[in-house]
Order: sequence, then structure tokens, then C-alpha cells
Amino acid sequence: MMLTLCMIVKNEEQNLKNCLSKIAAFVDEIIIVDTGSTDNTKIIASEFTDKIYDFKWCNDFSKARNFSIFKASNNWIVVLDADEFVTDFMRNNVYEFINEPSNNNKVGRIQRINIMRDFKENKKYIERVNRLFNRDYFHYEGIIHEQLVALNSKTYETDIVDITAQHIGYTNEALNRTNKLIRNINLLVEAVKENSESPYYYYQLGKSYYMLEKYKTSALYFEKALSLQIDYRLEFVEDLVETYGYSLINSERYEDALILENFIKIYLNFADFHFIMGLIYMNNAKFTEAVKSFLECTKFQYSKVEGITTYSSYYNIGVIYDVLGFREKAIEYYRKCVYYEPAKKRLKSLLN
Repeated sequence: MMLTLCMIVKNEEQNLKNCLSKIAAFVDEIIIVDTGSTDNTKIIASEFTDKIYDFKWCNDFSKARNFSIFKASNNWIVVLDADEFVTDFMRNNVYEFINEPSNNNKVGRIQRINIMRDFKENKKYIERVNRLFNRDYFHYEGIIHEQLVALNSKTYETDIVDITAQHIGYTNEALNRTNKLIRNINLLVEAVKENSESPYYYYQLGKSYYMLEKYKTSALYFEKALSLQIDYRLEFVEDLVETYGYSLINSERYEDALILENFIKIYLNFADFHFIMGLIYMNNAKFTEAVKSFLECTKFQYSKVEGITTYSSYYNIGVIYDVLGFREKAIEYYRKCVYYEPAKKRLKSLLN
């Protein structure tokens, strides 16, 4: 089997060369669909492929995605955006996956490391996203935050594949350079008009407003999503609940945030959930519960947001003991943070 990279782009001259140079050696064909670039995007794309097609933008990401898939010569497709840069691609494993006939109706999930804005700084947020599939079995639906859907409309299995990409689209720099969030919100509002019972679209609206730091508005959309019929096992729902907690804290609705206690049994096995509970308890002066929650985080090997299983949790425990006047305990936990700069500063003040 052969593999085609399908991309839709617009005005991506700053990212495209970096993106394509890191993936070109691993795929057999590159399809670029341009939705109206006015910069050098197509010139850069031509360094890597002659299969560049124009698509008149119609406010529908799925139509553009499906057009790019239609142009491919191969059935197996991998999808990237121009602001995603492959850091690992285990070619043998990936091609073993696509050459196995029983995987034709499965979707491969790549690891995406998002560099995201959170609490005024950029942090790494790790997730799995559906990006490798056979076009005989799947296509895209949804005008914004488009989703892979089986052509027979049935639910489908997914498998982890050995591809990792770093995504920079939501860094402060990228957001300042584009109107991406405003564009997304406008499209999501249209999507909600067509499907007013979709918790996913309300979740995405909440996330967009959260990243605009409009926390009160984001909380309202998260509450709307949670009021609808929802499957709490879905990956986006876990993120919905956690980001709802952050939006309530940032809106200074500390007592309201205690509503997340209702989800503890569901998300017992998620470090990121225990961390937001720690912050909620901390902001409600429930310090014993906060310390327990942060210590729970350190029992996990994995978290989606970097630092939660180590320095971020230890730092917050240190702050609690510091504020309560337990100097030696505060020093103990600040030291556990090792190179974390805020902890080093607090430790220095305690030791002087």
C-alpha cells in the first residue's frame, strides 16, 4: 500500500516549508489544496509536489478536506495542517498498519503535542487525534472542527499509530498573527444553528472563548454542553469538564467550581482531573483536600499537560504549606520541583 498526505492551506508561507520538509520522506504523494492564499504558500508547496489544487472557500472545512481526499491517487490518507510538524514517524510500523487488510475500517490516531496558551504562558498539551484512514471507508463531516465519519455511518475502531507531530497553532504568537479564534467562533455559531443539540460544538465554542480569555462566556457554553445528552467516556468530554473548571476559577466562581466533585468517580484515573480539583480546593481554602488531590497527580506516569505529575503539583503543595506557615514542608516540596523557576524563587525567599 502507498500513502498520500492531504493538506488544506491558506497563507501558510511561515509554516509550510517546515511542515512539508519533515513529512515528505515518509509519504508517497503530497496533495495540497489551497483555499485562497495571497502569499507565497503555493510557491513553497511546489518545491515538494506538483499536485496543488485551488478550492474556492465556502466556510466548510469538511468540503475542502473531502476535495483533497478525492484528489489523492492512493486510498490510504494521512492528514496534517501546515502548523503541525512531524517529530517522529515510525515508517515500518505505519506501513505495517496500512498493509493489514483488517485495518481498512479502522482509523489511526497520531500523537499531537499542542503548544497552548494557558495562564499567560505557553504549555505543552498532549492528545491523540484521528489522522490516518482509508478513504474507501471514511470521509469528513462538519463545517468546523470537522470529524472523520465512517461512510456506513457506524461507529469505528481506532488504533494508536507511531506518528508524533508538534502543533503550534494555538501559541500566543500564532493567535496574535491570525484571527483563527474569531473565525472559528463564527463558523461554530453557524454549526450550532444546524445542530443545536450537539455538545461537541458547544464544547468547541467554550474552548474558543476560553482561549480568548473570555472565561465567563466560555463557562456558559461548557454548561450548555453538559446540559445535553453526553457520553462522559469520550475524550473531548473529559477536556470539557476540566476546562470548565478552569473557566470557573478564572471567572472567580470558586464555590461554583466545586460542582466538579460530581465527576470525581468518572475521572479517577486522570491526573489532569485531579489537578484541576486541587486548584478548585485550593481556591476554596480546602487545603487538606487540595494537598491530597495534588499528591494524587504525582502517582501517575502520564498527564496531558506537562508538569502535572511532577513540578506543577509539588509547587502548589509548597505554596499551600508556605501560606499556612509550615516553612520546612514548603521547602521540602519546592525542592521537589527541581528546575521550575517559580519554585526556585519561592525557595530562595524562604532560605534567605
